[in-house]
Amino acid sequence: MSIREGIRPGGRSARVQESVHKAVRELIAELGRHNVTVPLIAARAGVTPSTIYRRWGDLSELLADVALERLRPDAEPADTGSVGTDLLAWGDQFFDEMTSEPGKAMVRAVLACAANNNWQAQCSEYTRSQIEIILNRAHQRGEAAPDADTVMDRFVAPIMYRNVFSGSQMSAEQARALMQSCLDDTTTNRP
Repeated sequence: MSIREGIRPGGRSARVQESVHKAVRELIAELGRHNVTVPLIAARAGVTPSTIYRRWGDLSELLADVALERLRPDAEPADTGSVGTDLLAWGDQFFDEMTSEPGKAMVRAVLACAANNNWQAQCSEYTRSQIEIILNRAHQRGEAAPDADTVMDRFVAPIMYRNVFSGSQMSAEQARALMQSCLDDTTTNRP
């Protein structure tokens, strides 16, 4: 079950979630991830440990929820007027965020929560929805555009794989070339 499905907007539930999330972010910044415990979080948030266990189940679920919340986009991708510039601008931002140390830490937190594969699916859905917004705009303008799977497979997947499993990070130029390859195939395969 997704934590968000069981939480009513507003009220005490939202205040508890916000105070617990804030406590987690502060404690991780101060102590590092491996030194954070449910009792420390509860004390900082002004709730009992049982409140945290009842709502999130365990520490890994809570950490995944906090990370996922930070991975959720704040706004729609910028509309620059063309699918090419929209995807390149979004891709640059995605690359910068996912390859930053906070971005890597958030992804690791989501992946570390193996008990609930829904966390990973939600993370993927956030990314796909941003891409689909850009592609829908392109279709409304009558522009040829790659499909979302192409962008996910050729751009997002290599960046995430290198972030999680490789000891070497991709350069911004390499990432931009991946996105450009998605766009190049679209323009050469026009109807």
